[in-house]
Amino acid sequence: METILGMDFGTTNSVVAVIRDGNVEALREDGEAILPSVVGLDSDGQLLVGYPAWNQWTLAPERTIKSVKRRMGEDVRLKMGNEEYAPQEIAAIIMRTLKERAERVLGYPVKKAVITVPAFFNETQREATRQAGELAGLEVVRIINEPTAASLTYKGNDQRAERLLVYDLGGGTFDVSIVQIEKGVVEVLASHGDTRLGGDDFDRLLLDHICDAFEKEHKIDLRRSPVSRSRVLKAVEEAKKRLSFEPVVKIEEEFIGEKAGVPLHLTPEIQRMEYEVLIEPLLSKTLVCVDESLSDAGLRVDQIDRVILVGGATRTPMVHRLLQDQLRKVLHAEVDPDLCVAMGAAVQGGLIAGIDLGPILVDITPHTLGIGCLGEVRGVMSPYCFSPIIERNTPLPATRSELYSTCCDGQEAAHIPVFQGEDEDVRNNHSIGEFYLEDLSDVPRGNEILVRFDLDLDGILKVTAVERATGKQEQLTINNAISRFRDEHQEEARARLESAFERAAARGRKGQQEELPPELREAIAKAEQLLAKTDQVAATASPEDAEEIQRLTEELRSAIQRRSHKEIEAATDALEDLVFYLEDVR
Repeated sequence: METILGMDFGTTNSVVAVIRDGNVEALREDGEAILPSVVGLDSDGQLLVGYPAWNQWTLAPERTIKSVKRRMGEDVRLKMGNEEYAPQEIAAIIMRTLKERAERVLGYPVKKAVITVPAFFNETQREATRQAGELAGLEVVRIINEPTAASLTYKGNDQRAERLLVYDLGGGTFDVSIVQIEKGVVEVLASHGDTRLGGDDFDRLLLDHICDAFEKEHKIDLRRSPVSRSRVLKAVEEAKKRLSFEPVVKIEEEFIGEKAGVPLHLTPEIQRMEYEVLIEPLLSKTLVCVDESLSDAGLRVDQIDRVILVGGATRTPMVHRLLQDQLRKVLHAEVDPDLCVAMGAAVQGGLIAGIDLGPILVDITPHTLGIGCLGEVRGVMSPYCFSPIIERNTPLPATRSELYSTCCDGQEAAHIPVFQGEDEDVRNNHSIGEFYLEDLSDVPRGNEILVRFDLDLDGILKVTAVERATGKQEQLTINNAISRFRDEHQEEARARLESAFERAAARGRKGQQEELPPELREAIAKAEQLLAKTDQVAATASPEDAEEIQRLTEELRSAIQRRSHKEIEAATDALEDLVFYLEDVR
């Protein structure tokens, strides 16, 4: 059978899984299944992905990009060093790294993938994700919703229908889905969520809490220095994880600042109760989504059989308490919440490849789709009336049509603006795109225009407008950032990413193949020992000293890359002097 990867491209972490020997498996490298969704460039412009980029981010945030998933679908350029990238390009780097991991583990090339997205991603965000997969060298055979994918990892009861509530709280997004499993068919009944709510927001609240207290005491705002801010943010990320298991956590960041020549240290204690007060308003929003999804599905809480937890942020004890108080159900997290989305995507990939794994997926559209037209809005005639064509929670694939009429005699064109949302005023909904059906017949008003929406299994929409009298028709051409990226930048981006990965591969091959003189090997070994030591020293250094360590470290690494014996010795001596000085001072 053909191998189709299951890929969970996450805000904080990403995972790739596959069906192997009849079992679903998250693929690991060096014992790690998780790849941090962080991309960077080192001082030589070489690509860093995953843990190396995450480690660099503390000292070189200007050359590092994280949480790019939150920018998918935006018409922006993200600065990384001296280069600028579209969100699709950064996402593609992460996806290609996962693809290459899979190929190394499996031992053969892989070309196809099922990629997951938050259930509440709009059409623009879904298309951007698909483009990222294509840039990564993958044929994206299906885009599926993350909670839906997670539900595929939990087998239903063969004897009766089962209803699951899938609560998915990740690093950057939140979704809740009501799923019914019956006789091998997995059907999504309703979805709700927030694409701007997740563990990243918890981190920022904790960051502000710590920095506000430090500023109150020392009159210094640590958020103004990129290096200091990234150090604190990294510290609170770790503290947040520990607070899931410990009632009190102490943050220790030495030499975080300086005042009147006196070094300042960051040493606050955070109690779990204190942290929970900060995040409670955000968690309350998720409970509202839970209620709305139940309402959309037409179900009561007692009609839910199991509650499934997905996403690393669901390890927060307060999440468990609030859900149990509201739902009165046992919470299930038997499948690792960090891995089950990718594993579910792999199950869907296996089904597409023809592997008999049991469940058949029936997904839904999480948003109402329609067009803007002249009509009644809150009791008043308006040109901003939203006319729904495909209602939210409609099973996929879906085809729906509505009939409209021209409003002027001899009207030459019909404007078809397409929106998604739930408000009757299109100005409060999300614009997908627009197009015109032109050269209409010269007839009195009332000329009938049929508008058809075709929504496929990936949630990708095609819109067709037809003049009924003549059969003349046009299809939607999306007029937004995504189409412009496709038209103008895709080939350029593909070539640039290919070059970056080839440089990284060449550097690896060169390192493996070179035969070095003994004295150069000895100098490199000494330099690498020193570099390993500097990470510990930099973590406790003042911002100014940390920046100097970073500069000298980059010089040394560049010298190693160039295999210059003289430059390596000079850079090693300079860095060694600074490290020994800081150790003596400490």
